[in-house]
Amino acid sequence: MKDLSLSAQTIALHTKTPLEGADPSVTPIFQNSAFENTSPYFYTRKANPNSQEFEEVIKTFEEANHAISVTTGMTAISLVINLLDVGQTLVINKDIYGCSYKLFQRFVKKRKINLVILDLSVNENLVQIPNNADMILFETPTNPFLKTINIEKVSKVAKKDNPKCLIVVDNTWATPLFQKPLKHGADISLYSATKYFSGHSDVMGGIIVTDDTEIAETLREERFYGGAILAPYGAWLLRRSLQTLKLRMQEHQRITQDYVDFLRDIPQVKKIYFPQVDGHQLEAYGGILFFEFSDELIDPYPTFMSTLKLFGTGTGMACVTSMVAQPHSGSHASMNEAEKKEMGITPKLARLCFGFEDPEDIKNDLKLAFAALKS
Repeated sequence: MKDLSLSAQTIALHTKTPLEGADPSVTPIFQNSAFENTSPYFYTRKANPNSQEFEEVIKTFEEANHAISVTTGMTAISLVINLLDVGQTLVINKDIYGCSYKLFQRFVKKRKINLVILDLSVNENLVQIPNNADMILFETPTNPFLKTINIEKVSKVAKKDNPKCLIVVDNTWATPLFQKPLKHGADISLYSATKYFSGHSDVMGGIIVTDDTEIAETLREERFYGGAILAPYGAWLLRRSLQTLKLRMQEHQRITQDYVDFLRDIPQVKKIYFPQVDGHQLEAYGGILFFEFSDELIDPYPTFMSTLKLFGTGTGMACVTSMVAQPHSGSHASMNEAEKKEMGITPKLARLCFGFEDPEDIKNDLKLAFAALKS
């Protein structure tokens, strides 16, 4: 802009670097809220090049038709359960993330939804699925205990009585590299992108995946009017992290099995929880496991946690550094004692999330922490 009749202030405000021909090697951050009316993006609350690119990559991994990115994993769950109408029936699995459990409690009370809680990891329990179920939502592997649920069997039982019943799988811990729920009968697959998709504990996000165009359009409308879209910078960071997702998950898989073998020889460990990898639905697994301390140990977790030097203790997981947590006081802290007991969560249950430190350093750190425990 070189119109000499304009002031420097006006020219400065309207100066832009032309994007045509720039051809960046990676998509830049479109950190703007508005677009010209000739743009297909219109307004970032509706769509943005960064969120769209992140969605396209997830669609590729999942081999799906639609992906809808949102602010967090909890936002993804919230948008999905809001597909239910007043008085309908929601079935959830008994073992589930504590905040998800509390969200469902709040939601069904407000919306007058019928909530049914079943242990869907036991195939014999599937006959208890009500014939009027409108949505069945579960994690597999589960948080905690890493139990696996047969998606295809759940779908067949539910849709036999109600073909419109929506099967929703929280696939956060398996990732689409190790499990593709839509291929096994799920209608919706969702993720906390904060976990493995990010992999670095530096960004939050969520994403919903489906092959159903009508569901996808409904969710996009809800995202638009509710203002729940993933912000450009977060979308850009997540897309960047996806460049190494396969490499990271392969390493998580390799080292976690090594740590399982290591923990089997630790006398202070009563039980290790690791998912059943059937090679069909769940093709592989890695990164997170649970274990229970031996019965004779008295309140072992505080000493164990404080002795560890290489494990972070914050609210996080699935990243490049190792982390330790106690579900009783962490991921499921929002549940009351009766609810925790019903789920089988005690103070002796611990969660280990393994990063990419040298395995021998991690093993030595764990050995010292277990050795510090007193009966």
